[in-house]
Amino acid sequence: MSTHLTGGFTDAPTQSARAFRTVLEALARPGQIGTLAGATPPAPLSPAAGALLLTLADQTTPVYLAPLHDTAEIRGWITFHTGAPFVTPEEAVFALGHWAELPLSRLSAGTAEYPDRAASVIVETDALAPANARLTGPGIATQTTARLPETAFFQSNRSLFPLGLDFYFTCGDQVLGLPRSTRVEAL
Repeated sequence: MSTHLTGGFTDAPTQSARAFRTVLEALARPGQIGTLAGATPPAPLSPAAGALLLTLADQTTPVYLAPLHDTAEIRGWITFHTGAPFVTPEEAVFALGHWAELPLSRLSAGTAEYPDRAASVIVETDALAPANARLTGPGIATQTTARLPETAFFQSNRSLFPLGLDFYFTCGDQVLGLPRSTRVEAL
């Protein structure tokens, strides 16, 4: 059997509802690590990134894949399970890849009329700890911490608010959200 025909949710109504709740919580509570289980996508796509795509992507949400994730197996899996089309960075609703590969400056940060049309970025990481950044802002009682690939980009992204990119960091079956409204400082 082709690898792209397997690895989706086995109990889609229940698993997608749980995953959707986790994805919402990730952006509503920046820095909080959640578990996204149920997907077994082809490597190197993590289970969390796969579950995130199964939950949010469909025929109306174009996806950009960075080079290491732009494989026939991953394209086939995403197409079969979500129907999402593949596009250039400028057209992407979702962008997926490792930090160093993502063309962040080419992704849409939204417009003044439609800030909600900004891309969401799924960053595959090797670890979500130890923390190297302090987070403050909406959804955070006082402050929290997170492991980020850098802080300068996120400070610049925050300065664009209400425009800017929203981020999901995935590692294994874990996810951490970082919305554009979050203030980031190096620890």
